[in-house]
Amino acid sequence: MKKLLLAVAVSTMAAGSVNAATVYEKDGFTYKLNGDFQVQFRQATGFDERAEVEYDDLELKNYVAYDLGNDLTAFGRLDVGYKKAAEGKQDASNLEEAFVGLKYGVTSFSFGKQNFAGDEFGIEEAYEIETIDEDRFDGVETAGDDTIRVDIELENVYIAASHEMDASDEDGEYYDVFVATEVVGLELAAAYQQSRAAGAAESADTWGISASYDFGFMNLAADYSSTDDDDVETTQYNVAAVFAVAPTTDVALGMGNKDEDDQDDITEWYANVTYKFPEAKNVSVFAEIAQSDIEDDSGDDADMGFLAGMRVKF
Repeated sequence: MKKLLLAVAVSTMAAGSVNAATVYEKDGFTYKLNGDFQVQFRQATGFDERAEVEYDDLELKNYVAYDLGNDLTAFGRLDVGYKKAAEGKQDASNLEEAFVGLKYGVTSFSFGKQNFAGDEFGIEEAYEIETIDEDRFDGVETAGDDTIRVDIELENVYIAASHEMDASDEDGEYYDVFVATEVVGLELAAAYQQSRAAGAAESADTWGISASYDFGFMNLAADYSSTDDDDVETTQYNVAAVFAVAPTTDVALGMGNKDEDDQDDITEWYANVTYKFPEAKNVSVFAEIAQSDIEDDSGDDADMGFLAGMRVKF
């Protein structure tokens, strides 16, 4: 589930997460640790699905930094996730991000295994979606292990750009840029990716725009994104609203629609509620229902999906 607000503390490249615990800090050296543990009971939207326990996610994020003086900071991140191991895929790698970089003033430069700039895009507020992607950037590559990235955080503008190098026969080449700004409660964002998958003769273009507004009693947001690949265009839009029904409780409603050339379009909607314990806002419980208008070969409608779970983070 992505944040509805796009331009507020989007980048944690050289600052660590706002929830991070400072484990050690002395003589210009800082070590922070994040944890995000989410486990849920779920029956996915679809056909003849069975209820199961899912892990989304089990992450530990390590952040280190050295103050080099003159407003220059050296930093590194090492993030590991145990979701696949918890689901019995013991041969899967636990490494999710591993990169180093330098920050000077408002600009960060990093390289290594990390997310592309286009991964920042999107307003979808579901805990899980099944029959469509979060947005068109979720439908393409959003991370790589030969990635160079630049992040610029100005007062009201956030800019990120990344390049995934075509370093081997299995890698593709990707160029991403993401821009977000805020004007009197209105947040606007745009993203673009030019990609060439491994072995592909031609490149594909993906772009998207989004907007969200804080009305005080709710946040309302929408996005639209499109991919043009080998003369096949796939478009998607999302709409989401989050209501604070109590100081501890949020309710989210949303829907997404995916339309691909020569294919039936698919619409999926969801509703969820999240309760954060007042004594510890990083501990929450949640529940969600979701439905899709996808049909199987016999024309039967998909069964409704549902989930309930708990999240503990720091």
